[in-house]
Amino acid sequence: MKEMKKLLIGLPKGSLQESTVGLFKKAGWNIYLGSRELTPRIDDPELSGLLIRAQEMAGYVAEGVLDCGLTGRDWVIEQGVKVKEICALTYSKVGFSQVRWVLAVPQDSPIRSPKGLSGKCVATEVVNITKAYLKQHQVRNAKVEFSWGATEAKPPLLADAIVEVTETGSSLAANNLRIVDTVLWSETVLIANLNSWKNPWKRAKIETIALMLQGALEAGAKVGLKMNVARKNLAQVMKKLPALHTPTVASLSDPGWFSLEVVIDEKTVRDLVPELKRAGASGIIEYPLNKVIQ
Repeated sequence: MKEMKKLLIGLPKGSLQESTVGLFKKAGWNIYLGSRELTPRIDDPELSGLLIRAQEMAGYVAEGVLDCGLTGRDWVIEQGVKVKEICALTYSKVGFSQVRWVLAVPQDSPIRSPKGLSGKCVATEVVNITKAYLKQHQVRNAKVEFSWGATEAKPPLLADAIVEVTETGSSLAANNLRIVDTVLWSETVLIANLNSWKNPWKRAKIETIALMLQGALEAGAKVGLKMNVARKNLAQVMKKLPALHTPTVASLSDPGWFSLEVVIDEKTVRDLVPELKRAGASGIIEYPLNKVIQ
């Protein structure tokens, strides 16, 4: 019996876990995972998964333990490994938002720029990124210590400054910390092992996953609109529609009437629908999308 081809994908364990399962569902893959399981079941015989902490993902992909995986670009940079970045996955509404690593100090600290870190202690989980940042700013004699967690609580007793990840800065402010500078912007990326990428079957499978994941993310920001328009109002309504391409227009059984269908940004709907109504559209229906493939 011919052995079934398999692609092993790493799925991020932790804060992105639920968002990842939801995104794959929209993309067409159902992932089933028990509360303590690390090997999820996926309804695709060609795909197996493993739950891995995002911080470790790039290393396992680079070593070939995994064919591909989802992780942050920051962790790829931090580990300094060679992998193939396939695509970025960013859409805050479903949990895949851009984040930034920032340099932060206590509110009453005299440090106002990276230069003020000379001779100081900086606590962080991204030691290599922080060292590169200090070198870039020609900061000498600063001590960079690895932080196992609760980094925001370390200044001023255990560190003079920290380099920590944030989305809104609210957690830093709650710990009486002030942002001095942005060290690095990061986002979720799909990465692949270099040898797996050279394998034609695995590459095609990874590209399919990337295409469908991006399509699902793209759809999250858009909706479909359907409406009926009389011939006399067609030109006026068409002018109001910011379509990805030319709207789909179909004749109805009632002579002189048309059906229009278009994909638009969800954030524009509340302002656009009243304009369409005033321009002569009727029977306007808004519906969600699962995927938009450009």
